[in-house]
Amino acid sequence: MKKTIDSALPTIGILIFDEFLTNEVVAPMDVFAKKDASDKKLFNVILVAKEDRVFLSEEGLQVLPDFTFTDVPTLNVLVVPSSNNPDRQTHDKELIAFIKKENETTDYIASHCAGAFMLGESGVAENKQIVTYCSGSEKLQQDYPKLLVMDDTIVSVIKDGKIISSNGNLVSYIASLQLLELMTSKGHRKYVEEQLLINKLKEL
Repeated sequence: MKKTIDSALPTIGILIFDEFLTNEVVAPMDVFAKKDASDKKLFNVILVAKEDRVFLSEEGLQVLPDFTFTDVPTLNVLVVPSSNNPDRQTHDKELIAFIKKENETTDYIASHCAGAFMLGESGVAENKQIVTYCSGSEKLQQDYPKLLVMDDTIVSVIKDGKIISSNGNLVSYIASLQLLELMTSKGHRKYVEEQLLINKLKEL
């Protein structure tokens, strides 16, 4: 069963693949799927993969995509999470080709953690500021010298043009909230933060 798409709403596509890191998929879904204060849906949020089958996350979560590369609707945002073995994704020609293709029409591309390596491999972030997982900056810069890699000990989230990237893990929530604010308003971001109980985390 394919997820119903409201053509009047922007569509957030979250890429999945074998061994994806769960919270880097859940965070953008959690943030963008929240309705506004008047109970109005603001986005279509979908999972996209190259095949129509079950994908197993690093943590053991089994997930089915809503669409494949061949039938994906027009995306406004493509979210690229990571895995603990990013070489598997950077060597997957279909994944990389999909990112490159979506870059032509999306408003934003977001990467989390080692998802930045896929952006590097696809060439969509050349001459853009970008950040990756903690301790990964040196390798990202070495592998993709045309990227402007930020110091991951200082920078958690960075936006440069249409590219927004983060350290991943729970920081994926912060990056997703920043992108949400860009696409809606500061007020809606605050509302979603309240729904997520982020203020409670700050109190701990």
